[in-house]
Amino acid sequence: MNVALFDYGAGNLHSLGKALERAGAMVRVTPDWDDALGQDALVLPGVGAFGAAAAALPPDRAPLRRALAEGLPCLGICLGMQLLFEDSEESAGSGIGLVPGRVVRLRASVVPQMGWNDVETTDDPIFRGASPLVAYYANSFVCEPADTGDAIAWSDYEGVRFAAAVRRARTWGVQFHPEKSSARGRTLLDNWVALAGADR
Repeated sequence: MNVALFDYGAGNLHSLGKALERAGAMVRVTPDWDDALGQDALVLPGVGAFGAAAAALPPDRAPLRRALAEGLPCLGICLGMQLLFEDSEESAGSGIGLVPGRVVRLRASVVPQMGWNDVETTDDPIFRGASPLVAYYANSFVCEPADTGDAIAWSDYEGVRFAAAVRRARTWGVQFHPEKSSARGRTLLDNWVALAGADR
């Protein structure tokens, strides 16, 4: 399966690309949206600022949003999950808007959240064999879905409960970094690659 790993122009994509390859994907790093949407699946990586990454989205978000809504498999990681939403308190710019809601600053005394945290998962197949899950976080902002039914996992940080993962159609978003989350994180990536490759 050919997976487009989108390059916003910031951050190191190497570890994520290697993790996806270990899961069985053929990874193509690209900054071109036509190229990305022509692959079998799409990964929105988790490094950078919302404003800069939003500026790298296509000016007309509708074709991208429609492709995801119609079933193009996608995984958004950290910032990539945030881009699935409408906008962010971090900076100006519009996200893809696939998941109604917005991104807000983490209301905690110590920000960013850096390190390991428990993830309360549901029975979504992306978590098969990956629970109980303790995942690695590096974030100052969290997602607030307008419909909490879009959330498929939760975490708590300094008493703040937030969506650790969301799903719409065949698009998943995770606020943590599975590629840095040891064996359980690798299992999650294995599951996503398998789910993305099903019924192709």
